[in-house]
Amino acid sequence: MKLDILLIRIGFVVLLALLGYALNPLKSNGVITGSEEFRQVLSALLGVGVAIGVIVFEIRARQASLKTLIGAAVGSILGIVGAFLIGILISLQHVEAVSAESKTFMTVALAFFMGFIGLMVGAAKGEYIDLSALGGVFSDTANSPDYRILDTSVIIDGRIADVAETGFLGGTLIIPQFILTELQQVADSPDSSKRQRGRRGLDMLQRLRNNSKLDVQIVETDYPQVKEVDLKLIELGKELEAVIVTNDFNLNKVSQLRGVQVLNINELANALKPVVLPGEAMRVFILKEGKEYNQGVAYLDDGTMVVVDNARRLIGKTADIAVTSVLQTTAGKMIFGRLWEETTDGDAQMSIHDSRSVGFKKATRELRQSTIIEET
Repeated sequence: MKLDILLIRIGFVVLLALLGYALNPLKSNGVITGSEEFRQVLSALLGVGVAIGVIVFEIRARQASLKTLIGAAVGSILGIVGAFLIGILISLQHVEAVSAESKTFMTVALAFFMGFIGLMVGAAKGEYIDLSALGGVFSDTANSPDYRILDTSVIIDGRIADVAETGFLGGTLIIPQFILTELQQVADSPDSSKRQRGRRGLDMLQRLRNNSKLDVQIVETDYPQVKEVDLKLIELGKELEAVIVTNDFNLNKVSQLRGVQVLNINELANALKPVVLPGEAMRVFILKEGKEYNQGVAYLDDGTMVVVDNARRLIGKTADIAVTSVLQTTAGKMIFGRLWEETTDGDAQMSIHDSRSVGFKKATRELRQSTIIEET
């Protein structure tokens, strides 16, 4: 697309240069002296200058919002109409002190002045235009493609295929060629674990390509001057105005600093984890010993760590626990709990203590009432 725009601009410059050379608007100019061929060359250069000015204005106009363009167009039209009406009033004045040349100059200068003022004021106030009042004829939201660039980490992880197949990841999935090269290098690694991860990533790509509901494209865009793959992803994201899908925490932070939007699958997984409140019961398998004394550590199906007090003796067994607190960190969620039997005993003792206290208060209240009756 950018190459086509560049070719069109070059053709526009060449066309105006040829028109300037052929029409030679400076031919009858008495100020410029020289041969006819010299004036034709100057006319061609004038055409090139006008073309460059038009291209600069076109680039700036492309960057402006639709509201700004509409405001600028309406403002300039109103300014020119106002200048035309004022120019009619000037031309109707029969004042001999003002020559015809002066009237013409004033009319042209007033047209440029009013048009320029209307253009600038309309562009500045264009943001106040309510496009919805036009019934949807104009829309300020461009129908630009929705691109999602896949990182190596998220491809190897494998969960991206399940998320994409469920329809929660829309848009076009972009896989750069340098990501494929990195996956191939990992798959050809002499390390067996890396080789297995690389092959799993290639299998996931094949799974995505075979899904007819997904739009997967492989782009050849590369940045030879950039060595690191993460920086290449950021540059491609800025060029395509795309979103990077990754599991890399560092790439996530750097992309946000560079102004590129990121989707982190780990953050999505943490957001979808079930909410656990203190006091709830759950059954876990005590897998290993904790860092603190007499602690046991278990894991839920989604990988959430559960730390259980006084559960060291139950390593290798399933235990019922009560949640005491939940800690949310950047790496994930941690759940702390204690054995359910200890909670039950404590609650029973508390209930006995509360009942005894209630019985004592009731007996004291009855004794005071009987004492009052006897005195009476």
